Amino acid sequence: MEYISTSSLANELDIKSSDLFDKLKTLGWIERKNDKWTLTDIGEQKGGQTRNNPKFGEYIVWPENISIDNGQQNDKPKFLNATTIGKHFDISSQRLNLIFSELGWIEKDISGWQITKLGKGLGGRQFEHETSGGTYVLWPDNILTNKNLAFVFKDVAIIEQPTPQIIKEVTITNSDNFREKFPATLRTKDGHMVRSRAEVIIDNALYDYKLAHAYERKLPIEEDLYSDFFIPTENVYIEFWGMENDPKYAERKKVKLEIYKKYDFKLIELNDSDISNLDDHLPKKLLKYGIKVY
Repeated sequence: MEYISTSSLANELDIKSSDLFDKLKTLGWIERKNDKWTLTDIGEQKGGQTRNNPKFGEYIVWPENISIDNGQQNDKPKFLNATTIGKHFDISSQRLNLIFSELGWIEKDISGWQITKLGKGLGGRQFEHETSGGTYVLWPDNILTNKNLAFVFKDVAIIEQPTPQIIKEVTITNSDNFREKFPATLRTKDGHMVRSRAEVIIDNALYDYKLAHAYERKLPIEEDLYSDFFIPTENVYIEFWGMENDPKYAERKKVKLEIYKKYDFKLIELNDSDISNLDDHLPKKLLKYGIKVY
């Protein structure tokens, strides 16, 4: 059984830690002694335990499925760690966490992996190792059938066995058949096939900056939306707006920007005026997200 600290429990319940401590005191589960919180007999009966951290000393933990309303342990979805999920997809836990990071579900932190707003929306829960203090995330078992995660592994299969017809089916969106109207026929330095001279310049710049990047990467959301470029190390998306005088294109831009804002994705926007002096503009925009190229 997994146990979580009182502060982590407060985070799960979306209340302040101080409010939860006050409520547990009112319930008689904990009490204040010598300027520290200690478990009462009732608290122990409810499943509370005292743990010791070499750095922070004693603290109280609770079963991760405890209910403070009735003191019972609820039946909740089974939660899986990265190792278990990785075995399901036949990859290592390290590789899986990198994929979750690219999907925007977790972020790398000095203490481990931190869950994002998007990850919380999927039911992920963050925990802390009792001894090391490192952070990790557990996921409900329905994550194994998540549409966006399945798409990642489908995408890998396509790359391993590419055919023109399959690739076409994956990259076309239903918005306005934009990709059918403007096929990717221009090759960049790193071999990407792009659709415009401006995209060639952007792609070549990212290559010259030695930044790993993807072209037309699907966003990890339910909406069928693709970014122009994606930098996986910092989860930064790049959009080039090149046809803003076209009404349909302008509407498409508006919809995309609303979705980027909705999910709080990191976005760099470029237009025609940036392309003529890209080396003056793009590095500054990248630096805002901690990406230094010079």
